[in-house]
Amino acid sequence: MNHITRICVYCGSGPGRNPAYAEAAEILGGELARNGIGLVYGGGSLGLMGIVARSVLAAGGHVTGIIPQFLSEREQMLRDAQELIVTESMHERKRHMFEKADAFVALPGGLGTLEETVEMMTWAQLGQHRKPIVLVNIEKFWDPLISLLDHMREQGFIRRGLDVDVEVVDSSYDVIPRISSRFEKRITA
Repeated sequence: MNHITRICVYCGSGPGRNPAYAEAAEILGGELARNGIGLVYGGGSLGLMGIVARSVLAAGGHVTGIIPQFLSEREQMLRDAQELIVTESMHERKRHMFEKADAFVALPGGLGTLEETVEMMTWAQLGQHRKPIVLVNIEKFWDPLISLLDHMREQGFIRRGLDVDVEVVDSSYDVIPRISSRFEKRITA
């Protein structure tokens, strides 16, 4: 566990329709703090982003929020974060999030969540990093993406040697154990 210091969580700036999403965000935040793992996230106080960050803070954990200036009001920047980085652009935000994180976790969310998660998958596929990527498949939220990835494999667009290495868990409680096992495999490999 001591190799994981910060996990980047991608998730919605809205709560979604299913209360299970908010519950998963709250659980994940508490688990991060209890395991001494800092949160790196998009910096907002709304939706699942705000829930996961406030949950980390409530459990005594460390929060790094990274938000572009143009979103600081719309997503209501969480000023309680111990570290708050305001960037000029989305590209700068994503670069900081990548550099500060040891792993990436996707809770339910919208296009931004999808885009950031798929970008990390692409970078891993192209050999730009070996950091774990985990989809938290609450109430089968990520099933359409998982099916799409399978379809891409079947159609020969994700070829052997260029596979997308993504872990899928059904519960926020499984995130840290899964990432920890990935770290152990990397160390012994």
